[in-house]
Amino acid sequence: MNTKRFNGERLRTARLYRGLTIEELSEKLNVSKQSISQYETGRVEAPYEKTHLLSWVLDFPFEYFMQSKEHEVTTGTTYFRSLLKTSKKYRTEQIVKMEHLAIIFSILNEYVEFPKVILPTIGEQSNPSIAAQSLRDCWGLGQEPVLDIIRVLERNGIIVTMIPTATNDIDAFSQFISVHNQDLFLIALSKNKDTAARIHFDIAHELGHIMLHPWSEDEESFSREDFKAREKEANEFAANFLLPEIPFSKDASAYPSTLEYYTRLKKKWRVSIAAMLYRSCSLDIISQSQFQYLLRTMHNKNWRTNEPLDNTLTTASPSLLKNAIEALLTNNVFTPNELMKELENEGLPMRSSEVEILLNLPQGTLNTSVTTEPNIINLRK
Repeated sequence: MNTKRFNGERLRTARLYRGLTIEELSEKLNVSKQSISQYETGRVEAPYEKTHLLSWVLDFPFEYFMQSKEHEVTTGTTYFRSLLKTSKKYRTEQIVKMEHLAIIFSILNEYVEFPKVILPTIGEQSNPSIAAQSLRDCWGLGQEPVLDIIRVLERNGIIVTMIPTATNDIDAFSQFISVHNQDLFLIALSKNKDTAARIHFDIAHELGHIMLHPWSEDEESFSREDFKAREKEANEFAANFLLPEIPFSKDASAYPSTLEYYTRLKKKWRVSIAAMLYRSCSLDIISQSQFQYLLRTMHNKNWRTNEPLDNTLTTASPSLLKNAIEALLTNNVFTPNELMKELENEGLPMRSSEVEILLNLPQGTLNTSVTTEPNIINLRK
């Protein structure tokens, strides 16, 4: 008979999930930092009353702290677009959240057939241009604009979600996670950045990391120069992937120094005017002096912060995980309560509202009841 006992590692995980330091949590609990540290390391077992208080303060079920079942989770490098200005505390918070999302995905994968990851193999010496074209060829995109990039990624097995962040310093990040020997690529977007053109470039940028950079590096050891070099390569990949050289050059060459014309191209290519100007300059469609002049003109028009069409262009939202949950509920595989119980049985008791946030579900999705009859769902189409 297995006796339930307080799990200090779960306390540490919950604390990091909420973006709290030991000192901040100790202040909320009105206990010493030493006590929190001893609880987390297992040197002292948190008493019943303190465990309930931890559950309330950190907003995790009491059972979360009593779980002994651990998941085989290996997290590789996490590439943050704003690594240099985003504090480690905020970065760690998002990494831990994505680890929870990956565990939920692995549990759902027992009932849902998700699309398999499809990525081309490229040589170690590959550059951003070659990698971008290889990916376009692999995914059958031809040379056409990518109108709904999230749909394209999800069809090819890459998980995308949108999450609220406590800081505007986080635009997007990509992460490699292995759960029970299943390799996953995740891209998370901040809900604070919601224009279609920005979303497309952020996702393409993260694809650049997936295609070009190793996932065994310690991002905390990156020098400023290393980080900037990786970001430059990811930006070049995104430009090549979203704006293929031949068709974009043909379009941009018609009126290369006219900002209003780039507004028309933005509607077609779903890429910001600023990014298209950078691309035009890199392809020698416009000179460096023309490029700088157009950027100054954009600044004078206040287009650097609010471009034309930012409020009208739309793109698809992440739906793979949402569709999986909806399929499980509507096909009577689970009721919401039974789904949450399944997560608990698999070692991950969580609030339903928290799962909704992680999976980008509409609020209340996991609060209603329906009858069940087991089934298997296929989302590979």
